[in-house]
Amino acid sequence: MRFRVRLLKIGRLGLLAGALGGTFGLSVFAGMQVALKTREVTTPDLRGLSPQEADRRLAGVGLHTRIESLRRIHPAIEAGLVAEQDPLPGITTRRRRNVKLWLSSGPNRGEVPALIGESETGARQRLQDNVFLLEGVSEIRSNRYPTDAVVAQEPPPASNGEAVSLLVNRGERGRTYVMPNLIGVAGDGAAEILRGRGFRVTVVGDHPYPGVAPGIVIRQAPEPGLQIAQSETISLEVSR
Repeated sequence: MRFRVRLLKIGRLGLLAGALGGTFGLSVFAGMQVALKTREVTTPDLRGLSPQEADRRLAGVGLHTRIESLRRIHPAIEAGLVAEQDPLPGITTRRRRNVKLWLSSGPNRGEVPALIGESETGARQRLQDNVFLLEGVSEIRSNRYPTDAVVAQEPPPASNGEAVSLLVNRGERGRTYVMPNLIGVAGDGAAEILRGRGFRVTVVGDHPYPGVAPGIVIRQAPEPGLQIAQSETISLEVSR
């Protein structure tokens, strides 16, 4: 009899402990759900706002601003204002998350901007802002234009197109000369004249050459007719 009473008491205690455990588990689960909910916010609609106003609105709901460098064409949103965002408006997301913003470049009428006279860096930025591709950059060296300036473009300004090629001046390299033909000339005399005019001349070797008197130039570098600057070395080989 006493044994049955003990069993009943143990059973009641087990049921009570189970009920308490279930209640605790439900409360923990409910608490976690509430905590998760408090970390979630709804992304506001930022389209058409200035970057400063968009940043204030995001900060107000616990989100951060990340402005992308590439702009987007938009027929109705003024250049410099928010054109697109990610996450989209109304999307539920976590607090402290970055919201990516793309600013508008305004409506693109397909007209290539005028880039002649701008620096290469400035021209690249304008093409990017107006969503044109840079097809290629060619170079010249001249003292007629500022260094690093765009001196020509294709297609020309106000043309229709999607890609633009640039011609950029890299600046004058320095005065150059046309290399004379020294073959058959006395090596010592040629070297003396060239050195007197500021050139560096080196006789790199002498070789037997039938029918030619000793000391006559039989090979040269650079070759005749090539452009040469005074800073370059002229190499001569003479007969022996």
